[in-house]
Amino acid sequence: MTNPVASFHREVIRRLDRLAEEASSGPISEAADIMADCLAAGGVIHAFGTGHSEAFAMEMAGRAGGFIPTSKLSLRDVVLHGSHQVSELSASSLERDNTVADELFDIHPKDPRDIFMIASNSGVNGSVVGLAMAVKKAGHSLIALTSFEHTEAVGPKHPSGRRLRDIADVTIDNLAPYGDVTFSLDSGLKAGAVSSITAAFIAQLLTMMTAERMTARGLTPPLYISANIPGGDEHNNALLAAFEGRLRIQA
Repeated sequence: MTNPVASFHREVIRRLDRLAEEASSGPISEAADIMADCLAAGGVIHAFGTGHSEAFAMEMAGRAGGFIPTSKLSLRDVVLHGSHQVSELSASSLERDNTVADELFDIHPKDPRDIFMIASNSGVNGSVVGLAMAVKKAGHSLIALTSFEHTEAVGPKHPSGRRLRDIADVTIDNLAPYGDVTFSLDSGLKAGAVSSITAAFIAQLLTMMTAERMTARGLTPPLYISANIPGGDEHNNALLAAFEGRLRIQA
């Protein structure tokens, strides 16, 4: 029997090595340019993902070592701040509902200088594609993260017939395989999902590369310091004050 630890390790490292090799040019570099321009202009980076792709939004918004001018959209927002009921969160119906996107976008704080990032492994669900269309209709730049292999293997679910990658200004391939899993079990089933790992790696690459671009322009990157070290709260709160009313992170 194949060693599952060794097999999964190879699958992960192979993908991380490829992302690192491709980071200096192509979509990751292009995305970092867009992010640096946004922050330099006083804009906010808004991140969204459903299901496990929400982890990417959490890597981008409101974490130590990340940018302070970041905000997270969540399907929970249409319950907490919109017209939907709590019971609607118990299933995957909201994720696949293209009609929820406009309300989600409308109730989220935003500014013309802001950009959006949307992560979806499949890149075809209604809420994801609908939000992407709302973002572009409003004139914002959009960075997407998806699995090229998976999204091309499944049919679009939005009435427009479009996928996330069809709408974004820049699309980054998370290199996850169709179905996300990498290890075949003797039972015929598979395990070893990689999209969350590659997404987190991409998020941190983007943060570091954007910070370097800002530094090269003579700007100080507005990065969070961990609240668990001395001076962290004071540093963060001073910068957060400049974006009062423009950020939504905890929901």
